Amino acid sequence: MSRNTIRKQVHLGAHFPGVNNTTVWADPASKSQIDFASFLDLARTAERGKFDFFFLAEGLRLREHRGRIHDLDVVGRPDTLTVLEALAGATTHLGLAGTINTTFNEPYELAKQFATLDHLSAGRAAWNLVTSSDAFTGENFRRGGYLDHSQRYVRAHEVVDAVRTLWDSWSDRSPVIDRAGGVFASDEAITPAEIHSTQFDITGRFEVPRSPQGHPVLLQAGDSDEGREFGAARADAIFSRHGTLEEGRAFYTDVKSRLAKYGRTHDDLKILPAATFVLGDSPEDAQERARHIRLQQVGPQTALAFLEQIWGKDLSSYDPDGPLPDVDPEDNVTITRGRVRHAKDPLAVARAWKAKADAENLSIRELVIETTARQQFVGTPQQVADEIDLYVQTDASDGFILVPHLTPGGLDDFVDRVVPLLQERGSFRADYETTTLRGHLGVADPHTVAEGVRAS
Repeated sequence: MSRNTIRKQVHLGAHFPGVNNTTVWADPASKSQIDFASFLDLARTAERGKFDFFFLAEGLRLREHRGRIHDLDVVGRPDTLTVLEALAGATTHLGLAGTINTTFNEPYELAKQFATLDHLSAGRAAWNLVTSSDAFTGENFRRGGYLDHSQRYVRAHEVVDAVRTLWDSWSDRSPVIDRAGGVFASDEAITPAEIHSTQFDITGRFEVPRSPQGHPVLLQAGDSDEGREFGAARADAIFSRHGTLEEGRAFYTDVKSRLAKYGRTHDDLKILPAATFVLGDSPEDAQERARHIRLQQVGPQTALAFLEQIWGKDLSSYDPDGPLPDVDPEDNVTITRGRVRHAKDPLAVARAWKAKADAENLSIRELVIETTARQQFVGTPQQVADEIDLYVQTDASDGFILVPHLTPGGLDDFVDRVVPLLQERGSFRADYETTTLRGHLGVADPHTVAEGVRAS
């Protein structure tokens, strides 16, 4: 492809990692997960690198393993929206995305919170929608209990529809702000909400005027068939976990092919897998650094805890640097309470893991390192830039949400050494060309599109 050819643009998000097995939080270079200075440092680095957005995940309960807290998930972090609102005043162009659960929050408060963030940031807000069918997490909420697994997306669809109805209840002509006439907003320009569904009965006027983006950007991370369908129908971007070229292209093609039935085009949805990266001065240096990082991320205790999730029993007598257990799992997936990645069919997972370990002569720890790694770019800055660009130009993704292993300085090296190479080849912006996150991503406001269709 020549330098004059118009290249597909790489979209980048910066994930602020929590205390979990993708970070090296015990490293002396890792700083606080709580101090605002850490969030500000990473956000300003991402903005210096012209990233699309800064991303915060969220945990709603500390995960417990064998009845004790174990740092396998996002823990120790302040409230997501509070952090993003503070960052809105300390950044100028960077999008601000936060994970907020649709199962345990109500549409009115969600609509108000994200419209407020969009106003405070002048159009840079994004909501990453997640669902939950976890009774353990549900115990932290007044409702007690939880939704049946089959109802997660029923509620999620109804939450999004209700939130959008509230956002759209203020017309583009409001507020009036007629100081001489004493009118802030006219009654006819604010439609009373009438929302009645299986989950909600909402009647009244929404109190926040239409925000700069109209609809804050909606991100989504579901991978089941229901999740893919939900993303195609509702999301502006999907936080994908399909990292290899082959898997990425298959997922990309599948989800994008679902858009037409909802009246959407190929460019209305961005596919953004999570990815880690390790840079070195040579390929060998990068590989050695990557191995060292993974050994730090998956220590002996963590390796056994991951295995115990599958086997459903105490495996503390096993050597993490020795072979896998030669017994089948027990029917006890609740050994870890909270978010568990492999609970659907422990026996099938155990057999697959055992086959892989036998074929590749892997110890317990080596196997866990292999099977829990995110998509990872490892190499010199030039190699990493080449590989990222390959994914985007060949439709395996529209970009990546980068997860550095150190907080908050883990992104610096990427911004200083990889971003300039992507800019040089014309695959990444040299500077921000818009002021809103929708503008950065190139996705339209659904309300504006709908209004245009009705007008035509």
